[in-house]
Amino acid sequence: MDLLKPFVLPVTIRDAERHGRVDLYPPDDVTRLRPAVLVVHGGPLPVEAPSPLVWPVFQSYASLVADRGVVGAVVHHRWHTPADYVPAADDVRDAIETLRADPRVDGDRIALWFFSGGSLLSADYLREPPPWLRCVAYSYPLMAPFPGWPVDPRFLPADAVADAGNLPIVLTRAGQDSPMIQETVTAFIDAAKTRLDIVEVPNGGHSFDTKDDSDESRAAIQRAVDLVLSTMK
Repeated sequence: MDLLKPFVLPVTIRDAERHGRVDLYPPDDVTRLRPAVLVVHGGPLPVEAPSPLVWPVFQSYASLVADRGVVGAVVHHRWHTPADYVPAADDVRDAIETLRADPRVDGDRIALWFFSGGSLLSADYLREPPPWLRCVAYSYPLMAPFPGWPVDPRFLPADAVADAGNLPIVLTRAGQDSPMIQETVTAFIDAAKTRLDIVEVPNGGHSFDTKDDSDESRAAIQRAVDLVLSTMK
């Protein structure tokens, strides 16, 4: 898998500020507090793999929201094996604290955007949504661990989503994703009792935003960004 493939939507990548495991992409105007979106990658990733902080796909999502006046952020968490969800969750929590503490960020308007297997890390925020959380977003998510993965029941979004209250959720579903992944997404949707906006990509596969260079992919990306940012006003 080429982790450095370009994003299918043309985006000018902004300069990032490195804060430990987090890259921040501030908008041009920070004369007032801005909401923020934290991008959480999937995996598991070998230790030697390029950092998600330099993947064009995540740089592009962060730049897209910054172009719209929102602080974009990407975290590189330590999910190197299926057993690493606890340290990865700790890294996500620390990244949120870094983001909320930034003097340019409105700490009460934060969205979390999970990708692929990183979506299991969302369960903590669904089970007891914190007051600062405006939206949880997913792109081609895995909502339950693959068979044989030693994952704590804490990291089961389909179990946690029933407790999400009125939390807005934006889910981008790839119609050509693997049947096993699609089954986990269906179970999540069926369990949800909160507001759920689904962006369908019927002809898109897993990681469609780098693999499927089509108008359908580009429209889905734009629609997902619009929906996420609409929750942060």
